[in-house]
Amino acid sequence: MNDSPPQTDEQAVAACHASYQRICDELGRVIIGQQEVIQQVMIALLARGHALLEGVPGLAKTLLIRSLAASLDLSFKRIQFTPDLMPSDVTGTEVIQEDPDTRLRGYHFLPGPIFSHLLLADEINRTPPKTQAAMLEAMQEGQVSAGGQERQLPRPFLVLATQNPLEQEGTYPLPEAQLDRFLLYVRVEYPTSQEEWDIASQVTGGDPPALSPVLGANEIIAMQDLVQRIPVPDQVLGYALALVRASRPNTNESPDFVQQWVNWGAGPRGVLALVQCAKAKALLDGRYHPTVNDVRELARPALRHRIAANYAAQANQVDNERLLEMLLETVPHDQVYERPSEEA
Repeated sequence: MNDSPPQTDEQAVAACHASYQRICDELGRVIIGQQEVIQQVMIALLARGHALLEGVPGLAKTLLIRSLAASLDLSFKRIQFTPDLMPSDVTGTEVIQEDPDTRLRGYHFLPGPIFSHLLLADEINRTPPKTQAAMLEAMQEGQVSAGGQERQLPRPFLVLATQNPLEQEGTYPLPEAQLDRFLLYVRVEYPTSQEEWDIASQVTGGDPPALSPVLGANEIIAMQDLVQRIPVPDQVLGYALALVRASRPNTNESPDFVQQWVNWGAGPRGVLALVQCAKAKALLDGRYHPTVNDVRELARPALRHRIAANYAAQANQVDNERLLEMLLETVPHDQVYERPSEEA
């Protein structure tokens, strides 16, 4: 890891791109395929957001996240969410402890697993809403309140939550308002036949190699700060705004299929997610500003959990993925977008 950061933003962009390539190379030693998932997780990290990963069991979600923590030299904790998990099991609790010198008893805070740089919340939909809310509050605020004190979570801080789309019996699905707290909703798909062959050959061929850290916490924070400084062209911001506003029914901007099939669309957080993620993607690619294509490529993970199909859409077998596909086809990406004028 390099302890002397570049002096200019141009050098920093080039260094970020090179570091990302090294991270992908390191992860490629233990993870076969899933390049899109790796990219979206890195985008969530650099954009200071969190990601929800959905995929059937056995797609190496846990291995990917653990390997990412090793390649980034970050502390890593995992919570297996269960129906009997309490909020204090996530955030921490106070215990009575005796001072060895004074022999006086007092309260001592024992931090929970959320006090780590990278937290894997495994099967988050298997725990009751009270525990879900405690974790999501900590994610949003970046701190935990316990014993009358506010305790800051480490930086950088990234929560990667998983949920199983198959078994829904005995689960507690996240409400829409809490889903909206996740920056990205990442779909983990099955590997290709060649990738699955390579996975079987690698796993049965011996122990996986140890990964070398590429970046440290301070370097990641510097990259996050650099994402904030990346300028956004009006064309990119206008397209993201048009895409989100077109997803809302009962507005002048929405097309007919949205009026017919969408219950509610993305809020302003959807625009922020598209823009921030597009900036992070540009940085990973070694570019100095995002493009409309960056917004289009990230529209699905950024918006699929921010729109809701109504019963009419479900009856016609139109899901959120199809609605987003239709939005991307309908909202012109080659149109010149400018700052909107003041509404009367």
